[in-house]
Formats: sequence, structure tokens, C-alpha cells
Amino acid sequence: MSSEPVVVVARCVPREGHAEQVEAAVLRAVAATHEQDAGCELYAAHQSVRGRPGIVIIEKWSSAELLQAHGTGDAFAALNGEVAELLAEPLDVMVLQPLPAGTDELGTL
Repeated sequence: MSSEPVVVVARCVPREGHAEQVEAAVLRAVAATHEQDAGCELYAAHQSVRGRPGIVIIEKWSSAELLQAHGTGDAFAALNGEVAELLAEPLDVMVLQPLPAGTDELGTL
């Protein structure tokens, strides 16, 4: 596995009438991830206001190994357990590879 940083974008779409429950679960997961998961450089929740609906979590991990550990950790398991029946579609997770351009500061996360 790579020791390069890994960026992830995850999107969850609450079922009708469950947006507040899903949002609360995501915010608990953000706090737990910040406290518990080694290698977390960024784990930030955002609400979609235009385009595809849902809550988006933008993540950056110091390595693929530590991202994998997060995926089997308590914070992620708790989130999955809380929202499993509340989502309109399966959690959409994209692991991204950078395409650096421009300056190092502005061209990569």
C-alpha cells in the first residue's frame, strides 16, 4: 500500500424524513473520527445546497493503511450502524488520486 496521502469523498443521501437523524449521526462520526482515528488529516462534513442532494464528507488520510484502519474502526462502524436504515441509497465513497497542476499549495489537497 502507498504511504502517500489519500483523499476520500463520501456522500450519504437521507431517506425522506430522516435528514436530521443522518446529519446528527454524521456530526458524531466527525467528532469521533477526529478523536480516535490516527492519520486523519481532514474529515469535514458539508451539506449539499445545489446539485446532487445529501451530506458530503471530505476526508484526507496520511496513508492508505490508516484509511483502511478507519474503515474498520469504531467511529465508522458506529456511523454505519446509525444510518444503515436511514439512507435512500448506499453510501457513495470515492477514493481519489490527485492530478496535481499549478502550484503545490493550490493544486493538491
